Amino acid sequence: MGILVTGAAGFIGSHLVEHLLARGERVVGLDNFDPFYSPAEKRHNLERALRDPNFTLIEADCADLAAVEDALGTEALDVVIHLAAKAGVRPSIADPLGYARANLTGTQSILELARRREVRRFIFASSSSVYGNNPKVPFAEDDPVEHPISPYAATKRGGELLCHTYHHLFGMSVIALRFFTVYGPRQRPDLAIRKFATLMLRGEPIPFFGDGSTERDYTWIDDIIQGVLAAVDRTARVSPEFHIINLGESRTTSLSRLVTLLGKALGVEPVLQRLPLQPGDVQRTFADVTRARELLGYRPTTPVEEGIPRFVEWLEAELKAGAVSV
Repeated sequence: MGILVTGAAGFIGSHLVEHLLARGERVVGLDNFDPFYSPAEKRHNLERALRDPNFTLIEADCADLAAVEDALGTEALDVVIHLAAKAGVRPSIADPLGYARANLTGTQSILELARRREVRRFIFASSSSVYGNNPKVPFAEDDPVEHPISPYAATKRGGELLCHTYHHLFGMSVIALRFFTVYGPRQRPDLAIRKFATLMLRGEPIPFFGDGSTERDYTWIDDIIQGVLAAVDRTARVSPEFHIINLGESRTTSLSRLVTLLGKALGVEPVLQRLPLQPGDVQRTFADVTRARELLGYRPTTPVEEGIPRFVEWLEAELKAGAVSV
């Protein structure tokens, strides 16, 4: 197949590209190398993929449809996997217009690209943030999501609605995957696990928001990739479908427990900088993965007690090699 992966140089995108290439697919990676974090680190993420003759990298902004079409040329595509986005709850509060352009206009542009090129299979990366402070746990796909509490969450819900519109109007098979707190090798430096680990290695205090009782459904990268690949395969069905599906570990870990696990793996005693809860943060995320099990055969296998030491092993190796810095 010819598969377009947007956000290909990012954390999740680069892992997905490698797995698709390992399956023998022909992959076009699209990335604009946004300076939200180091473009050099993103290029490092793609080093293996760039050695594969079945991989092509194009540099363009998803929100600029003309530029994307020009960069693609006559490339034939069978599937689009749209991962590209501005991510993060707190940064979206500081830059709501930037998030609207990247996440709404960008999604609209890539959907329109798929329509123009008659691509009938579309995977969209959504987020558990759409659930807001949902009082019901675990979060299920049919729960109300009309009350987002950050611009980022609102743009991800908006992206889901745009996807449904294209399914309805043009007969695309579309699966929107709600990712729950993904972590693992190549994780963005601003995300809690990597940020905390880096600060601990520097001997600096870590920002500790609230009393430590907030909970997240931390999901290992390989478990997420398993779900994405299964979604790609499901879209090959003859009858067009639209589904929203949670991908999580279906287990929560408190902030206090996370810090303890990281400190143990690093051999460091964490120092806490206690701060109030931040606007836009939710009390917990917790995925009901019943639908993912039924429709995708999804089976997450890596609990956080195993994942954190694996992440630390990767980080220490990258620091030793000089690929990332503390």
